[in-house]
Amino acid sequence: MEKKYILSFDQGTSSSRAILFDQKAQIVEKSQLAFSQFYPKKNWVEQDPMEILSSQLQAAKDVLKNNRISIDDIVGLGITNQRETTIIWDRQTGTPIYPAIVWQDKRTENQCLKIRASKEEFIRQKTGLVVDSYFSATKIQWILNHVNGARERAEKGELAFGTVDTWLIWNLTKGQSHITDLTNASRTLLFNINTLNWDPELLDFFNIPAAILPKVVRTSGKLATVDASFFGKELTVGAMIGDQQAALFGQTCFKKGMVKSTFGTGSFMLMNIGKQPKFSQNGLITTIAWNIDGKVKYAMEGNIFIAGAAIKWLRDKLQIINSADESEYLAYSVKDSGGVTVIPALAGLGAPYWNNSVQGAILGLTLGTKKEHIVRATLESIAHRTMDMLIVLEQESNIKIKTLFVDGGASANNFLMQFMADIIRIEVIRPKITETTSLGVAYMAGMALGFWTKEEVLAIHKINRKFKSKMNKDEAEKLYEDWSKIVKHIIQSSNL
Repeated sequence: MEKKYILSFDQGTSSSRAILFDQKAQIVEKSQLAFSQFYPKKNWVEQDPMEILSSQLQAAKDVLKNNRISIDDIVGLGITNQRETTIIWDRQTGTPIYPAIVWQDKRTENQCLKIRASKEEFIRQKTGLVVDSYFSATKIQWILNHVNGARERAEKGELAFGTVDTWLIWNLTKGQSHITDLTNASRTLLFNINTLNWDPELLDFFNIPAAILPKVVRTSGKLATVDASFFGKELTVGAMIGDQQAALFGQTCFKKGMVKSTFGTGSFMLMNIGKQPKFSQNGLITTIAWNIDGKVKYAMEGNIFIAGAAIKWLRDKLQIINSADESEYLAYSVKDSGGVTVIPALAGLGAPYWNNSVQGAILGLTLGTKKEHIVRATLESIAHRTMDMLIVLEQESNIKIKTLFVDGGASANNFLMQFMADIIRIEVIRPKITETTSLGVAYMAGMALGFWTKEEVLAIHKINRKFKSKMNKDEAEKLYEDWSKIVKHIIQSSNL
């Protein structure tokens, strides 16, 4: 029997990945290419849309160089992407009119604070989101207001907006498909998650012309066709989905109440909350999980802006570790953090605080402090932030969380996973394949194109390791309580 494959594009915040999965959901080939990040001003984060595209295409070509694999053997393509990052381009030339404004960018934060003060509940009930510079609407608005002639051209229909999924599809189809899926649309602050349409009142409020918006499609099905000029043959796009929703699917969190947390650049915790949206009053957001066979599932989400990025910061900026792997060894080499506490607010504090004026801090330094203590305290801070999220998720959903499924690069750190299990006091399960965003969109595309059934996906999904709490309950509670007091004190200080 000839072998068949599913190809995943996983266009992330710092790299573009292409991964080829076989029928047993094993990784056959993989390529990952980093691309440039630009910081033109304080709190501004930009990327080159053409480099995003070229790095993704090159990663795919590297995977397909393997002579054993023919493009004829690939059943279809799934695309998952960094969410909220905003690109506007010329419909005629395909040229971006401004760099991509990345989800981490804070340039519109003051504007968002003003909107939040007056329109927060109005917007939340339509979108499930808080008003924050994290989402796309104010980024779109900024480009239209600051690029010469952009607003007039947008109103004439000469410009197109897209998040990264839309940008990739537009280029892969040679401009034939200007589409986004429900999950990415639900991250823009312009999409009504109740009616499942772009919302005219929100477009009017943010002063964004409907003419620039993509058509919204479901997350799986025969969504678009990649032009034959790219890989020598047309390829069907079987799924499009935002990266965190893809990870929820990739962890097979198909049932209401199942929770996953992805530890990439940031940490993103999502709970499947079923067929009806439920709106948070405590800083979590409600988003669309997926739409399969016409059935929409919703998720509740908590976002921690800094997770794996804190380990990268230790390596690249503080230069106290040589590799991410070394952080695990150094953390284990000391019995505790030596009284050091790290507040990983290197890009503000996300849910449930949503306070972007808080800055990162290292506290409790003494003459006895070693780099090992700082490294351990940094990893511990990621676990404490995870506890922040779980507490609120349980409160908001009224569901007792029994298991946390983890994935992403930092989930490979055994110290972090064990300390997390100790603090949150529930089982932490790491899958065999931690590239869960790529796996999730592969599962989804494969199911849409007849490559797998749902039952087959559940049967082939494999666990790598389970972490159970080993720490004394009183000790775990005290560590988290001490952490919480310090965070609250720093938030109060930042508001003075």
